[in-house]
Amino acid sequence: MVETTVKCQSSNCINGNPPSRLECPTCAKLGITGSFFCGQECFKAGCTFFKTHKLIHNLASDACRFLDGSYNPFPSFTFSGPLRPAYPLSAKRHVPNHIARPDYAEDGIPRGERKASGQPPRILSTEEQNKMREVCKAAREILDLAASHVKPGISTDEIDEIVHNATLKRGGYPSPLNYRGYPKSVCTSVNEVICHGIPDRRKLREGDIINIGTVRLTFSQGLHADLNETYPVGNVDEDSKKLMRVTRQALDAAIHVCKPGALIRDIGKAIEPIARANGCAVVKTFTGHGVNDLFHCAPNVPHYAKNKAVGTMKPGMVFTIEPMLNLGTSWEEIHWPDNWTATTIDGRRSAQFEETLLITEIGVEVLTTGKPREDLQ
Repeated sequence: MVETTVKCQSSNCINGNPPSRLECPTCAKLGITGSFFCGQECFKAGCTFFKTHKLIHNLASDACRFLDGSYNPFPSFTFSGPLRPAYPLSAKRHVPNHIARPDYAEDGIPRGERKASGQPPRILSTEEQNKMREVCKAAREILDLAASHVKPGISTDEIDEIVHNATLKRGGYPSPLNYRGYPKSVCTSVNEVICHGIPDRRKLREGDIINIGTVRLTFSQGLHADLNETYPVGNVDEDSKKLMRVTRQALDAAIHVCKPGALIRDIGKAIEPIARANGCAVVKTFTGHGVNDLFHCAPNVPHYAKNKAVGTMKPGMVFTIEPMLNLGTSWEEIHWPDNWTATTIDGRRSAQFEETLLITEIGVEVLTTGKPREDLQ
């Protein structure tokens, strides 16, 4: 169980309001933080006899607002888990005029991707490969910087601002920004969110897990990088630790099979057995993909076994592997009404790790590689 330093909220606590771990379940469901009690006596007193605590429930439910002034914009939507969006979103972040922009920056339409649809994977020249190394190194720096700020109390919108500013500082454009209308510069997927979580006013809490991804950026040479990782927020439960560890192991196993001549479909064959053996399900809806001067392109890289992906790996090919694993047996997802946020259907947690890879003449190079994390060992 995760420890907390929040004191008992009962105004008539017989124990002197000690640090407490019993959280009001209704408050947790409504997204109200800090509602802890030292025992059933104080909880019942606060919720039943004095009715002051129930008043908080009613106010939050009626107005769909949280205590910090934010609100849930989808009050009639049936969420699969306890996470709630916290609106209003901050304004679209500014990108200076001197920063080179992708073709979708203004209207959200990735015309280059549409034109390349159905084409075979590009083979990058030696010069392009070197530029990809530069872009991917910078993307790793940005992700590591964002990760260093993960702690209870920071909002996902603040993480978005960190990523946005760090990208501009390196001369890049944050590739997610306005891609197909996406409103932010990074995705922040918390707890049961599988991917594409929109940064908002919700503050991270002790025991959460958060995926920061995808960190992507475009430099003046017009190349993208792509990576993400899932991080613990303070102390997390054993299931969450195992989920993150197994997801990273599955990614590493998939990278190990990559080399010239290897089949794209064998990537999923390496991932799914590890997931299943550890009580996890591989998400089938979202895949890895080619990345170069286009944000998403061929090849398509499924993460599950017995897939029908076509093609073999060739030197000069650059693509991502980014498995998403859910606790339990369900791989399906549901989408929030924002048309981006994908969550597990049962409210259980999900984790993801991603790297950008270059197939070389003798094997594979992880372009976005970072330092090994102790918590994943």
